[in-house]
Amino acid sequence: MIELVENLKGNSFELRWNGRTIANHSPRSPMIEIGSGTGSYKVGGGVYRIRDTRRTIQKATRYSADRIQDSVLIRFPGAATMKITEKSGRLILSFHEYSNNANRLILRLASNRTERIYGCGEQYSVLNLKGRSIPIWIQEQGIGRGHDLLTFLANVTADGAGGSWHTTYYSQPSFVASSGLWLHSESTAYSIFDFTAARTTRLEFWQIPNAIHIGAEESLSDAVSALGGCVGRQPPLPEWVHGGVVLGAQGGTEAVLKKLEDANKAGVPVAAVWAQDWEGRRITSFGKQLWWNWKADDKLYPALSETIRKLRESGVRFLGYINPFLATERELYREASEKGYLVRNEGGSEAMITVTTFPAALVDLANPEAFEWIKSVIKEYMIGAGLSGWMADFGEWLPPGAVSASGKASELLHNEYPVLWARANAEAIREAGLENEIFFFCRSGYSGSAKSVPAFWAGDQMVDFSKTDGLPTVVTSALSLGFSGVGISHSDIGGYTSVGYIKRTKEVFMRWAEQAAFTPVMRTHESNRPDTNWQFNSDGETLAHFARMAKIYAALAPYRKAVLTEYIREGKPPVRHLSLAYPEDQTAASIDDQYLFGSCILAAPVLKKGRKTRKVYIPEDGWIGLFDGKARSKGWRTEPAPFGYPPVLVRKDSAWETLFETIRKEFE
Repeated sequence: MIELVENLKGNSFELRWNGRTIANHSPRSPMIEIGSGTGSYKVGGGVYRIRDTRRTIQKATRYSADRIQDSVLIRFPGAATMKITEKSGRLILSFHEYSNNANRLILRLASNRTERIYGCGEQYSVLNLKGRSIPIWIQEQGIGRGHDLLTFLANVTADGAGGSWHTTYYSQPSFVASSGLWLHSESTAYSIFDFTAARTTRLEFWQIPNAIHIGAEESLSDAVSALGGCVGRQPPLPEWVHGGVVLGAQGGTEAVLKKLEDANKAGVPVAAVWAQDWEGRRITSFGKQLWWNWKADDKLYPALSETIRKLRESGVRFLGYINPFLATERELYREASEKGYLVRNEGGSEAMITVTTFPAALVDLANPEAFEWIKSVIKEYMIGAGLSGWMADFGEWLPPGAVSASGKASELLHNEYPVLWARANAEAIREAGLENEIFFFCRSGYSGSAKSVPAFWAGDQMVDFSKTDGLPTVVTSALSLGFSGVGISHSDIGGYTSVGYIKRTKEVFMRWAEQAAFTPVMRTHESNRPDTNWQFNSDGETLAHFARMAKIYAALAPYRKAVLTEYIREGKPPVRHLSLAYPEDQTAASIDDQYLFGSCILAAPVLKKGRKTRKVYIPEDGWIGLFDGKARSKGWRTEPAPFGYPPVLVRKDSAWETLFETIRKEFE
């Protein structure tokens, strides 16, 4: 029940719902402020610098309130009217009777000093956002993302591409709190979620949201499930994905088949080969990149459909790559240009965007005709060639001032663009009748993306152990996405970005493979510079280790499928934070480098260089080692961690005891 506890003398109120304080209003700290502003958006290297100009904000200090049936109307004279409705177990806030030029809204909600805040999309550096202020805006993750030499050099040499702790490919205007509170805003504009104050959460939106959804659940776990139900959950993975690794390989048919042969001889279970250069290879100063023309390259991959057919006969799928850009040198660009299907700049010419070293045009996905056209490209040249899936890259690069045929302003379309990109891929597959056969994976996302995307991946990590942009960040990434209602994600084994002196080592690759074995999808990437970075077959020890971890991944298929089904039905993320299962355990709440994979596996991957042991927190008795079967008692414990034996515990006496025992006997 919605309650408004008023203090008319002080012109203040407390908004309560189901016995909880949702917000407090007073003239000094009003629940809402409203006004207008003009945003300044500057971008370099895909990373944005955003500030407000010509800003006018009015505090809504005075109010009057009425109850109309199941709703409460709060009128703030000269500002706006806020309607609060209880529907489907949540509060829905909507705003009316505001000025036509109003495009700024500030909303204050109640918080407390000890509350933990999670979500806002995909985070890489920080999990608990209490005490932080975070922008909601998709962009490049950044290169380095810290205060180190690499980030400095990326900022200097690549126009600000270094990024910072909050830059992310997947942003979402929502959060969950340890109290069980959750919130999601129906808005696509830039916003700022400010959790720095002890007793107040301040949310600033650069448009008036269509609606703001607020839930108050019994637990953090229930809040995560409810938020996932609000934003939409992902579709299931095809059955074949669970059969083994997706092996990243490139260089043409002969090179790909040779790498597959190496894997097969070592006993690596391979579900698919993933050749990102299926449509052509472009060598740049950044490394081995692609032609961005979404047709098979007959020179690198002659008779590709026949190669794919033979691979399918041997039980191996073939995956490719696509993004919403078109290289200006090739025929698909010319076709899209002639038809007017490309994003333009304010001067009327096609917007040319340089992501690394070459310009490319961007398909105007908000134009319904262009949207249908790119779907036809996917159906004809990718599905038609026999591909069983692909990386659907990018989606973050709609530039400031971009002009769409839809007429939608770029500052409102920017965050929506990856949602459209995900939908285009999903609809092409659905219209081909192959939803249960083909899967694609995205890095960019916003509210609504999850409903279309079978799997996300963490993006372009550095090929190292750095806490700001290396292996440790993929654990934080998966946990934060889980808190945001997005459950099926993975990463490039070994990382992707290799620049200057930073090259993937044997140790990085092996430790990354160990972590990936206990995630929804196990997939390798050769990096942007394959020739100078360690690969799965760089030596015999690495190949044997990779085969071991891939076999463990494949053996876990029945358990993993059950865990993913639990997410799709109930909203419980597969990679889940300890606090979701142990809400009263304050030590568990503070941990961000180990996780539960489902309810019966506790994974504590080695995330630091040179370590042969690691400290593991065991939240309660009843856990045993996956590889040794020995019981562990509650508390901190130093676990041995030789290569191939990452610290992984399984729940004793679980329904999966027989499966875990089978794995133990084979891999002890």
